[in-house]
Amino acid sequence: MKSLILASASPRRAELLKQIGIGFETKAVDIDETPHFGEAPNDYVIRLAIAKAKAAKAFYPARETYALGSDTAVIINGEILGKPNNKAHALAMLRKLSGTTHTVLTSVALVGQHQVCVVSQSKLTFAEITEHELEWYWATGESLGKAGAYAIQGKAAMFISRLEGSYSGVMGLPLYETAQLLKEHGFVIS
Repeated sequence: MKSLILASASPRRAELLKQIGIGFETKAVDIDETPHFGEAPNDYVIRLAIAKAKAAKAFYPARETYALGSDTAVIINGEILGKPNNKAHALAMLRKLSGTTHTVLTSVALVGQHQVCVVSQSKLTFAEITEHELEWYWATGESLGKAGAYAIQGKAAMFISRLEGSYSGVMGLPLYETAQLLKEHGFVIS
């Protein structure tokens, strides 16, 4: 019988996967998320999703066990905005996003006997964010551990004037793409 391992410590990804009725276990993995010099954003999220899935799969060598890895990156003007290191870094990211449209790429990799990966692309437009709002948002604690220093499912939703694409993809696991990938590999969605 097939089993699924979610290669993530993210409670958001676990919640999203539960939404589509898939049983799974979680295995947090630690990989280096530093972009390679000159690496294209699409290649970056694919590489990380596969690396996470492979790292988790290594703990579960059974033939019928699959590992699901995912990675999300916020891209503005070709620059990958990762997770902020501190307050100054988070506020600098949010200032870049203020009043602009950016791209969110989320890749999903499934590793079992073979590996496959898909990428969801969404476009978000932020309203202008005042300095007062930036300070307030930082104080909420939502910026930490989030690509681009914001969480769409949290208080940052008030800054988003337009979304084209996958809401769940921006959260960290595009459910449509994930469900299709799992069904194609024999998992029953219930």
